[in-house]
Amino acid sequence: MMEKQPGGSLQKISLPKQELKSFFISHLNKIYAAKAHLVSNLPQIANEAHFRDLRHAIIETIEDVEKQMAWMEMIFALLDSNINPGNFGGLAGLVDDAFKDIKLHEKKHELRDMSILFYLHNIESMEMASFQILQIAAVKLKNNQIKQLIRENYDEAKADRTLMLLIAAKYITSV
Repeated sequence: MMEKQPGGSLQKISLPKQELKSFFISHLNKIYAAKAHLVSNLPQIANEAHFRDLRHAIIETIEDVEKQMAWMEMIFALLDSNINPGNFGGLAGLVDDAFKDIKLHEKKHELRDMSILFYLHNIESMEMASFQILQIAAVKLKNNQIKQLIRENYDEAKADRTLMLLIAAKYITSV
């Protein structure tokens, strides 16, 4: 972060490497826990999807999330840290809200599928934003392998979000 000094100049805020590492690990733990929650719930969401392309995309997303979790496990190992999931209420809340909407629209498959798409797109967007911040922090950790693994996680989340948008566009035009 930059702080404006009197007279208009900007000053860089510098964190000690250990504090930055602690921040990075804490937030990586939150994302990991949220992904674990998502993976455990996506099969049920896939079963609720009516549109075949959406079901296939959810199954593909499960595989992507499992791959992302494996990359995150590698990052934890590189940082000599254990996975210790903390509070991940934001993403878990989106998953739980998706189930509420699925139930609300259980008799109207078009609205149920649109709800699934809505929530999955939001979850991927939130993951992308989280990985962007961790990418910035990873630069200061000075480990190219960690930077690359975070980048791969970001790219996968971005690809999954794009897939959900494409399916939503196709779905809306086909109903």
